[in-house]
Amino acid sequence: MAHAMRRRSPASLLATDGKPHPLQDTLMAVALALGAIAFVSAMFHHLHLLSSWTGLLGIVTGGYGQFISATTRERFLLIIGLGASAVGFFLGMAHGGLFGGVLG
Repeated sequence: MAHAMRRRSPASLLATDGKPHPLQDTLMAVALALGAIAFVSAMFHHLHLLSSWTGLLGIVTGGYGQFISATTRERFLLIIGLGASAVGFFLGMAHGGLFGGVLG
């Protein structure tokens, strides 16, 4: 009964198993950061190299994070990072791509 009455912090609301997941949390934070950078830099045409590369790295990081994620909180935030990374990647590709103007 005492275990059921224990209060949880709001940050752990969706971390349902009560165990620490340092690798998953790190991948989640990196995917969110890369997604934010890719999304914001995609709004500027001349930053297509930054948005396409950070978007690609965010997609790979978020995909691996989804593969090894353990809780709903991790999956939820990884999907947000993946979505922002994908938008940044695709807009960066539309504006010039991964090597636009650098090679050739």
